[in-house]
Amino acid sequence: MAALAAFIAGCATDAPELHDNYAYQNPPQAQPKPAAIQPPAAPYPPASVRPELSAGSAAGVLAGAYSDYPSVRRFIGDMVSKHGFSESYLNGLFSRAHRLESVIRLENPPPSPGTSKPSVGSWTRYRNKFLTEQHIQNGTNFWLDNAEVIRKASVTYGVDPEYIVAIIGVETYFGRNFGKTSIFDSLTTLSFDTYRRSKFFMSELESFLLMAREEDFDPLEPKGSWAGAMGYGQFMPSSFRRLAIDFNSDGRRDLWHPHDAIGSVAHYFSKNGWHYNNPVARPSNGSRAEGPVIELSTYDGPEHWRTYPNFKVIKRYNNSDKYAMAVHQLAQAIRQRMETSGAVIRSSSAK
Repeated sequence: MAALAAFIAGCATDAPELHDNYAYQNPPQAQPKPAAIQPPAAPYPPASVRPELSAGSAAGVLAGAYSDYPSVRRFIGDMVSKHGFSESYLNGLFSRAHRLESVIRLENPPPSPGTSKPSVGSWTRYRNKFLTEQHIQNGTNFWLDNAEVIRKASVTYGVDPEYIVAIIGVETYFGRNFGKTSIFDSLTTLSFDTYRRSKFFMSELESFLLMAREEDFDPLEPKGSWAGAMGYGQFMPSSFRRLAIDFNSDGRRDLWHPHDAIGSVAHYFSKNGWHYNNPVARPSNGSRAEGPVIELSTYDGPEHWRTYPNFKVIKRYNNSDKYAMAVHQLAQAIRQRMETSGAVIRSSSAK
């Protein structure tokens, strides 16, 4: 592990210079950027014209696990008045909602007995989840399999391609772990059966139902994380509606399709201020005179890193120094693997 850490630190130190010699990338040129699809102006069709409702899913009254929840009835009323949903459609939908005890436990874990786990080595433990040979090789394969789309997203949005790949690797292991929880059930549970962040999740539930309407899918179908994140990039519904892109131009924004996910992650980075070919983090002696410095705990003592504005952009995805550093170091390791396989890169990009 020490050798891997030294290799990654070296990659991070040389990050800006490596771009100059990396034949696979070109500096981004001004390109027209695909616009996010806007919500339709028409009100939600009544039950009589929606086939899934005519099949018997609409209901005159709320039933099921949430039948005695005034908060759910208020939410339905708000969706009807604010967004033109059919009340019978929403009654039928929420009558089929399931309260997920596992989600409640994850959102409200019991306090740990005794003393908390020491933080010594916390970065080492976190890094070891993502900086593995499997992650690096699978990231390289994902890049090669989607080479032209990643190149296009990088050029269109001015985002370094290795970071597009690394986000997808950290979030879903390159599509191998989307999550298996019903998004509708998880957001309903978090909105009406938990309290710490219930307002946030209720807003996400509202966005999710609007998203289902705009993209024309059954809200009971999508599955993702226990907290409602979806697709390769694990977008929350509000992020989906603002930043997801139909990057393959098939008329749908589908974050379970790698091409739309790649474009959407690049769009997310661009909108949050990413600067192409600029540094993210470099090893530091700990002096804050040089700029922002973070400290990460390893079993061999603290690591200090000088961070740059792009580091903050990664943290817009997840506000954690360890998360952003894992994305950064995985991106550097995957890029290094790509560079040492130059012949494969050239044959892939020539397709």
